[in-house]
Formats: sequence, structure tokens, C-alpha cells
Amino acid sequence: MSIQIWSYLIVGFTFALYIGVAIWARAGSTNDFYVAGGGVHPVMNGMATAADWMSAASFLSMAGLISFMGYDGAQYLMGWTGGYVLLALLLAPYLRKFGQFTVPDFIGERYYTQTARLVAVICALFVSFTYVVGQMKGVGVAFSRFLGVEFGTGVLIGSAIVFFYAVLGGMKGITYTQVAQFCVLIFAFTVPAIFVSLQMVDHPVPQIGMGGNMSDGTALLAKLNQLSVDLGFHEYTKPNKPRIDLFCVTAALMLGTAGLPHVIVRFFTVPKVKDARMSAGWALLFIAILYTTAPAVAAFARTNVITSIDNVDYEQVPKWFNSWEETGLLKFEDKNGDGKIQYYNDQNEAFVNGVANERGWEGNELVTFDRDIIVLASPEIAKLPAWVIALMVAGGLAAALSTAAGLLLVISSSISHDLLKKWLMPKISEKGELRAARIAIAVAVLVAGYAGYNPPDYVAAIVAFAFGLAASSFFPAIILGIFDKRMNMQGAVTGMIVGLVFTASYIIYFKFGGGTPDQYWFEISPEGIGTIGMLVNLVISLIVSRLTPAPPDTVQELVENIRIPRGAGKAVNH
Repeated sequence: MSIQIWSYLIVGFTFALYIGVAIWARAGSTNDFYVAGGGVHPVMNGMATAADWMSAASFLSMAGLISFMGYDGAQYLMGWTGGYVLLALLLAPYLRKFGQFTVPDFIGERYYTQTARLVAVICALFVSFTYVVGQMKGVGVAFSRFLGVEFGTGVLIGSAIVFFYAVLGGMKGITYTQVAQFCVLIFAFTVPAIFVSLQMVDHPVPQIGMGGNMSDGTALLAKLNQLSVDLGFHEYTKPNKPRIDLFCVTAALMLGTAGLPHVIVRFFTVPKVKDARMSAGWALLFIAILYTTAPAVAAFARTNVITSIDNVDYEQVPKWFNSWEETGLLKFEDKNGDGKIQYYNDQNEAFVNGVANERGWEGNELVTFDRDIIVLASPEIAKLPAWVIALMVAGGLAAALSTAAGLLLVISSSISHDLLKKWLMPKISEKGELRAARIAIAVAVLVAGYAGYNPPDYVAAIVAFAFGLAASSFFPAIILGIFDKRMNMQGAVTGMIVGLVFTASYIIYFKFGGGTPDQYWFEISPEGIGTIGMLVNLVISLIVSRLTPAPPDTVQELVENIRIPRGAGKAVNH
């Protein structure tokens, strides 16, 4: 059977599975809708957390980034993994002890003002919406290539699927759907990696195979380094970015993870604090499977791409090349009109004066790859069976849809619970609140789908912006709210506003306002500016809190109490 038929069969089966699970686990109350009734088993919650956290950026884009950036791509690997550890160990147990099920709830209660709650809601909506746009683009990429539909149609189909099970099931439906999605995405990511590892270095474990030798006895990474240098790129295993930017991007991703609302709420879906800690450990184990495999997938894909298309007549390019060209996500510009795809090292004088001049060179004819296609294209490039390629498609869709659903729930709960129930309409009935939450999801799906159709960048970059915004707005308010009794509402609100505005302004200017890399402050890119925004937030919060009245005694007692690991109850709906 063809790749398209296999894709329809496998993707169709997984979609039917998700919808079936959503119907089985549909929400009947606001407690079910927001925190799945608080009765999810730690292992199941660990799987759901892993699926929620491993978005399209992890599945589709991270290996693509590492493949193109080499050493520099490690910032995404370290930042997201380290951030999850920070969240699981330092923040989640205390937030779970607090007993509320949204971050704006914690900030509103901890900082004893509706102003703080409103700022937190705005931050949550801003961060979650930025993040969900990346997921919608990932859905469109997968659909456009393998299901024979246009990119925009793919985004529309994915939006419809998410809308169905998020609106119907809420957190309860999403949780059990995400368990199924985790099984699909982890199987889909590792099976092709095992096939390619066996093919290239004759080793079944990709993580070990990446450091192995190819059939000619050459070490894979050594060959990849040499290929990169020969073609005018930097060595794959050496840094190419300023160290300060590597540090800031890694820190922004790490601190942003710790402030992501859709991940934090996962720790309210289990019965006890002990279960929250256990589910965090299980999630880390499940996450590590994909994250240790991604660098191997990146190295294998990069090697295969270079060796399969360099100095090849355009009329004789592999079938996968033409297929991806049709999507518009891969392009080739023949600058000298010789009909060949060629690279050359313009730093090598002998090469330039010899081969390059002989070929009538007019500049590097770089094939333009959308970085988000590398993972999906890798099985095709390696000529794996059609069912393996289709499985990868199903996994990419599972990763994007699972995270999109969690984010949409955050958006809906921020509007229905934090804005309506806790502020504008405190007397709203449970049925009315549930209806408002579902309407909010519907509107969010439509807006996110439109933005996903016109994304500002590749998936991981969009997600990196979301993490930077979370780091600069939420992280100081949460960490100081837990560990600093003296932190008051004036300090927290001022810090959140300044941190968010500073970071968003920097990102908007350099991504959409005409700013150029040579204008970066201290060589820090938009993806890393969230670290500086976090420090600005932290300093301003501390200064303002010390110049204004201390919080009420009841609030200070609350801060003391949430650090005591006893007596934690279930999440409550005040």
C-alpha cells in the first residue's frame, strides 16, 4: 500500500481512538472539566503529563533544530528537560498543596487582589495562545504532506478534532485521551529511529547508535562534521552561537517550563501530594524516552539529507524531495542554471577556484528546508516501509493535538473560572460556568486555527517565545509567592506587567518590527530574552514589595502552610 493509504488508515484509527476515549470520559461537572475529578492514577497522569508537555515542538521541531543547528540545538534539549525537573521538584508539590487548579487562582489568592488575578489571566492567555499556534502549525505540516490536503485544510481538520474532545471531555476527557496519545507518539518516534539506526550503524538503540561507526568504519558524528565543513557549514558538534545567548535561551526555556499553566494544572488531577510527586517522576521517565532519542534522529537525518541530494541533477532527485516540494515547505533555487543541487565551501580557496569556477558558480544553491519537516521526512529519506512513515505522521499529530488540548483548556478555564466565576459573575451556576468554558474553547480553537494557518515562525521558535513570556511573567510571581512571605500584591503585579511588556516588546520588535540580529542587546536573541525579562520582573517585584506594606498576616500564614507537606486536600472550586 502507498504511504497515503497507510497514513489514512493509521491516522484514522488513532483519531477514532481519541474520540472514543473522549466520549467515554466526558466531563459531567466543573471538577471533572477542570481537574478530571482529582482521581487520576499517578502512572496514567505521568503519561498524560508527558503527552501534554511533549508538544509538536518536541516531536516535530526539536530534532529538526538539532539537525540544522548541531551543538547549538542542545539548548532546547537542556532547557525543556531541566525546566520540567525544576517544575516537578520545586513548584508543583507546593501549588498542589495550595489546592487551587489554575495559576491565576494561586496568584489571585496569594496576592489577595483581583488585579493580580486579572494580570495573571492576561499572562496565561498570552502564553497559552502563543504556544497553541505552534501546535496548529505542526498539525498543518503533517496533514499537508501525508494526507494529500493543503496546509490550511490540515489546520482546519486538526482544529475540529481538538474542539470535539476538549469541549466534550474537559480535563477528564483530555487526560485519558492524552494517555492514548502518549502511547501513539512515543511508539511513532522510537520505531523509525530504531530502523534508521540499524540501517546506518547496525545498532538497534539509537542513543548508542549515534556514537557508532558506519559501514565504512567512519564514526557517524566524525563523518557528519566533515560533510558539514566540506560544504561550507560549521562543524556539527561545535558551538556557533554566542555563549551568552545559549545560556539565556536555555534558561528561558527552563524557567518558562516552570511557569506553564497547562503543565502545572496536571498536578491537581491526582488525589494526593504524594501522587503528584509520583506522577512527576513517571512523566520524567516517559519524557526521557523521546528526549534521548531526538539527538540521534537529528544526526541520522542530517547525514542522510546531505548525502542524498548534494551534487545531484534536479531531474534525478529522490521522490521524497519532490513530494515535500509540493507542500511549499522545501524549495530549491538554481542560481547558475546548471540543473544541479550543489553546495560548496566558499572559505576554501582551492575549492572555489577549482570546482566552483568550473561549475560556473554564482553562490550557494541551498535547498531551503522548513525545519519542522525533518522528523517527518526522515523515514522517507531513509527509504523505510510505508507503514513506518505513516506511523510517524500519527505520532506528530498526537503530539500537536495533545498539547493543543491542554492549552485550550487553560484558555477556557482562565476565562470561565478566573474571570467569570471568581470576578465578574461570582453567582454563576456550575452549569453556566461549564457552558462558558466550552464556549471559550470554541472561540479559542477558531482564533488559534487562523493564527496557525499564518504562523510567524517555525514551531519550536513560536514555542520558545511562549516559554520566554511564561518565564518573564509567571515564574517570579510563583516562586516568590511560595518562598517569600514578604512578597505583596504591589510587587507581584508590577513585576508581572513589566516583565511581560519588556519581553513581548523585544520579541515583536526583532521578529516583526524590522530589528536585525546585529542590534540584539548583548547578543541575546528573541528566544532568550525571557531570561532577562524574568530578572527584570524579579528585581522590580522585590524592590516594590519592600517599599510597600507587607501582606496581611493571613496571607503570610498561608505561605508558611503551603510549604508543609501534610494535610493537602483535593483541588477545590470556590
